[in-house]
Amino acid sequence: MNLKRIFKGPIPYILIAILAFWIGSSLLNIGGYKEISTQQGLELLKGDTVTQAVITQGDNRVDLTLSKAAGDSGKMVQFYFIDARADAVVDAVDAASPKDGFNDEVPQGNWWLSMASILLPLLLIGLFFWFMLSSMQGGGGKVMQFGKSKAKLVSKESPKVTFADVAGAEEAIEELHEIKDFLKDPAKFQAVGARIPKGVLLYGPPGTGKTLLARAVAGEAGVPFYSISGSDFVEMFVGVGASRVRDLFQQAKENSPAIIFVDEIDAVGRHRGAGMGGGHDEREQTLNQLLVEMDGFDPKTNVILIAATNRPDILDPALLRPGRFDRQIGVDAPDMQGRLQILEVHGRGKPLAEGVDLEVVARKTPGFTGADLANVLNEAALLTARSNAQLIDNRALDEAIDRVIAGPQRRTRVMNEKEKLITAYHEGGHALAAAAMNHTDPVTKITILPRGRALGYTMVLPLEDKYSVTRNELLDQLTYAMGGRVAEEIVFHDPTTGASNDIEKATGIARKMVTEYGMTTDVGPVKLGQASGEMFLGHDMGHQRDYSEELAEQVDKQVRELIEQAHNEAWKVINDNRDVLDTLARELLEKETLDHNQLADIFAPVRKLAERPVWLSSEGRPVSDLPPVEIPASAPIEPDVTDGNVTSQDSGPVSDTDDSESDPDEADAGRGSSASNA
Repeated sequence: MNLKRIFKGPIPYILIAILAFWIGSSLLNIGGYKEISTQQGLELLKGDTVTQAVITQGDNRVDLTLSKAAGDSGKMVQFYFIDARADAVVDAVDAASPKDGFNDEVPQGNWWLSMASILLPLLLIGLFFWFMLSSMQGGGGKVMQFGKSKAKLVSKESPKVTFADVAGAEEAIEELHEIKDFLKDPAKFQAVGARIPKGVLLYGPPGTGKTLLARAVAGEAGVPFYSISGSDFVEMFVGVGASRVRDLFQQAKENSPAIIFVDEIDAVGRHRGAGMGGGHDEREQTLNQLLVEMDGFDPKTNVILIAATNRPDILDPALLRPGRFDRQIGVDAPDMQGRLQILEVHGRGKPLAEGVDLEVVARKTPGFTGADLANVLNEAALLTARSNAQLIDNRALDEAIDRVIAGPQRRTRVMNEKEKLITAYHEGGHALAAAAMNHTDPVTKITILPRGRALGYTMVLPLEDKYSVTRNELLDQLTYAMGGRVAEEIVFHDPTTGASNDIEKATGIARKMVTEYGMTTDVGPVKLGQASGEMFLGHDMGHQRDYSEELAEQVDKQVRELIEQAHNEAWKVINDNRDVLDTLARELLEKETLDHNQLADIFAPVRKLAERPVWLSSEGRPVSDLPPVEIPASAPIEPDVTDGNVTSQDSGPVSDTDDSESDPDEADAGRGSSASNA
């Protein structure tokens, strides 16, 4: 039996409380008197059973010692009487004339019993609260440590992380090198009057390596590294967060030079006034203390605060001003070269087969973060071990990429022939629309095997990283999104719920073209509405439209026209290439999955849609006499190393309950596809 585990539980404290209560009850009942009624006491006095009597003044109490005739020699009883019967009681005692006599006492009071009667209940209540607070604070010994910082100190004995362990973030590493140099040799900067930044804010999407960068700075500089989460400052007790902030900075100053790293600082750094608790909200008190500590830094203490967040837009402006977070470093998803470096770092120690080229994997994963890439290699290793192989080959890596993008394959979900046929034409419609347009990325893979929550999916990825999207590319994305729905309408004359997510994404792209990108003639280049990132609880709550009802009606009309145009273009493309669609569907039904090389043969006879006319932001503006600048074509890339974004049939073709299921394309948002950039 593990005694340590037993004493950590509530059982010992419950037993101690019961024992204390029993001892207290015994102390309060010294003498062993049994209380009886006044009438019973007078009856005993009438008989020959009382050997001794004591009348206690003030308490109106009579203590009687009984004889053997009462059935228990030496038994003691007591009764109380009211003032009106005092004379009758005295007369009864006098008449009984106990052989051991009777006394009339004035109570002097027992100091110890009095104190015990007062302190024992307080002691029991105190033990109860001590146990409750110990449980909330993670065990005994921490009851009085509410205001102590929960920061974890990374000791020198811990495995060091250096900049060599960080890949794909060269710009961020270059900025942080300066922090490392200052911590190692502050005199060099002070000699020229330079002031090192007091705070560094790392911001970017999840999984891009912000925490790893902070640990690398500490590892390179060889200084104490205090790590804490923003949520660790806030407790249910008011003032605890501010106290922990003070304690954390005090510890860092005593061990300077040092680094304080606050992960997810938006938990305490939100815009003040955005909460529901008013000016005395616990988070705001914690933020106020953090602002004071950062502003009160002694420039010679050599303490630097590094913070990380995914939401820099909701941080309080006072936190971001120069003098606090002087330097703000964006950590974005890596480019192709960065992905290759990350794969090489995570590939160390993994047995890769001879034919595996990590550059090919990097090209297949545009938009993946460092965490995504680490997950790809880990999934590939797990799949290799599951198949009892010793080397990670290309097939395992391809399956791992598919699992990260769209989820694991659902082999137990068996579709009937009708559903497979509808899914084949739906995905074929997407692929054919993408192949027939002039500004889309290549289709690299189609499958009708269920994976994750999708019944099938089409992969379309750019040949290279993209950072902006043209109007024609957005229009092609709309047409591509509507291709699955149009194929169902043309082939079966009865569309299914499978296009619900396609319609949702197409509507989102069209609305952004109207309200954010200024890509429609009637509305023009005007930004309508607030950025979605600024909307959070308490800030811009009850978000209102900042344009008129007439303009809102015009926006809806323009969105509808863009969707209708895309629907018509998809209809024309699929009608003109119906033979290609039928061939593609037959191949999918037979092989279930088609790669780039197989698709290239099927799409060879596709008739492309004619180029759209030149778009003018206003009908009153003439077309420029100068021809557009020719953009050089990208370097050719081997077909089998390109891969793509997922646009899938997100729900079952017959069951509308599947409409709530997520779509792999949605999970892949932001991974380099033209749709995500929109």
